[in-house]
Amino acid sequence: MTTPAELPVTWAPRRTRAVLLPICGLLVVMFAVIAVALPANWQLNDRIMMVLSGLLFAGAGVMLARPRVSADAEGVTVVNFVRSRRLDWAEIVRVNFRQGDPWATLDLADGTSLAAVGIQSGVGKAQAIADARALRDLVEGRGR
Repeated sequence: MTTPAELPVTWAPRRTRAVLLPICGLLVVMFAVIAVALPANWQLNDRIMMVLSGLLFAGAGVMLARPRVSADAEGVTVVNFVRSRRLDWAEIVRVNFRQGDPWATLDLADGTSLAAVGIQSGVGKAQAIADARALRDLVEGRGR
């Protein structure tokens, strides 16, 4: 059995963030430079749309870099691509991370499940399994 994680703890695909966030900044700069460098026959609204396109692509990248799972003494916060949800420890029945799953899922007391994208196999299967086990141990120690 693994030793329980120290609270507070956050699990997130850090390498994904380290790659995506600089790329997002580069996209904004690149599209802005292209907007300025466009030929003179391009209108202002074309240039504005070029900058807005860069911001849109960067926004999508930032959204992909958002996922994380944070645990503290009161419960767990799951931040996925668009939504985030705060759960009390007692609301989490089980942590699942089956072979082939892209990320962990939480079975909840109300009968639903919640994807915990912050714990994902994209960062490395062994690391994802260790993270899911650490969260499972916390749930078992603090839940019901």
